[in-house]
Amino acid sequence: MDQIVAQAMQKWPNVPHCHGWLALDARGAWRMRDEQTQRQNLPGDKIMHTALVGFINRNYGADDQGCWYFQNGPQRVYVDLELTPYIAHTDPIQGFVLQTGEPMTAIESVMLTEQGRLLLIAPNQVAAIDDRDLAQCLADLRIDGEIASDEALLEWMANPSKSQTLTWQKTGTTLTVEHIATENISTRFGFTQHPREK
Repeated sequence: MDQIVAQAMQKWPNVPHCHGWLALDARGAWRMRDEQTQRQNLPGDKIMHTALVGFINRNYGADDQGCWYFQNGPQRVYVDLELTPYIAHTDPIQGFVLQTGEPMTAIESVMLTEQGRLLLIAPNQVAAIDDRDLAQCLADLRIDGEIASDEALLEWMANPSKSQTLTWQKTGTTLTVEHIATENISTRFGFTQHPREK
């Protein structure tokens, strides 16, 4: 957290929280959502200002109830999550990098949804792979040790309980891939997709 933010929180401790105005899309972009955008359930305008994006990234976190927010000075701006709290992008040097710029290391498990969304799980992090990087990541999947063809992968997603084992192989690590329904992601990992004032 930026020092100026911590100081503002001490100076003005009772500023009301903000809900619905900021979103994280499934490609890792921050989106501003005004009242009309919220009413029409639209994604909102992508925030392009580099300094503002950096400020949001540095001051992004979660509360004890699994609601993610951006601490904007003294005000907590809760974030609507299209998919997961983090979105990972491939990086030729660091492997995977979150939308916050933080490298994603110590990946402990991998999951695949019925929609073909690949999730990487590390301590205190669950990240969906940006769909623009998905093809590159799918090349790391194996079914019973063999490179997974598109047809075999689609069959596994439709019938994950079959005896075939799907694994993810990356930099000498092999992890068994678990199936997860998109609608169960937030419950499984204890986060709230659309925090609202109670």
